[in-house]
Amino acid sequence: MTNFAQPANFNTLISVPELQALQASNQPLMIFDCSFDLAKPEAGYAQYLEAHIAGAIYANLDTDLSAKGDPNATSGGRHPLPQREKFATWLSSIGFENTMQAVVYDRNNTMVAGRLWWMLQWLGHDRVAVLDGGFQTYAASQARLAKGFESKRPTSQFHIGLPRVALVDAAFVAPLISSVKTAIVDARATPRFKGEVEPLDPVAGHIPSALNRPFTQNFDTDGRFKSPEQLRFEFESLLAGRNPAETIHHCGSGVSALPNVLAMAVAGFGLTTLYAGSWSDWCSDTSRPVAQG
Repeated sequence: MTNFAQPANFNTLISVPELQALQASNQPLMIFDCSFDLAKPEAGYAQYLEAHIAGAIYANLDTDLSAKGDPNATSGGRHPLPQREKFATWLSSIGFENTMQAVVYDRNNTMVAGRLWWMLQWLGHDRVAVLDGGFQTYAASQARLAKGFESKRPTSQFHIGLPRVALVDAAFVAPLISSVKTAIVDARATPRFKGEVEPLDPVAGHIPSALNRPFTQNFDTDGRFKSPEQLRFEFESLLAGRNPAETIHHCGSGVSALPNVLAMAVAGFGLTTLYAGSWSDWCSDTSRPVAQG
């Protein structure tokens, strides 16, 4: 049994039993429900209201974790990152504090929960973990769930620290297309990567020389992440001798790439780099090269 005599520090994954023990320990904790449907943006919040882990705060991908329409956004793409200061202001408004352990989950194979996990690391907060298996695994444990709204917590003052993760843009990625050391890993489904279909962006295809690792490949059939050993084997096979520490991850809009970043951390490779603008940013400039097939 995990001993929580000292404050727990989960910074990659947390299991359902570990979360339940943490809840019972009365240590500073905030749980975030990040459920979201890209095709039906209102569906995630409706799911949250219907059932969520008791005490969980809802984090909306479009409004809380992105800066759509903000000319001062930190990145490009369909889900641009907000400025770190604006994100910290939102965290303060919901009562999140630097002393808290954050636990994030969704109903989407960690796609959006991974975004919040990364963003907290981006603000220097290392005590953040993704619930392994997501809401479905927690609900299957027959633990108590809540419905409707959660009581508003008193506001706090969240202090920004040094980023624990690296963020790059298209100008950084472009010269690395022909690199034999740096892998550019695309987390989109293979038909989108190949350019056979493109439901969201105006151009189909991928960044030349990018490797395809659909983010869904990180999970076992039960929805939990594969073992660290299996993930390490699969990423080493994908990278084929390239330096894991120099890996740059992207996807369509900087969201589904994060399960790959998390999986590499689980596998022991550390926190690798994100190109948050991703394909939606890359293809917005017609001067940038595009590959298909």
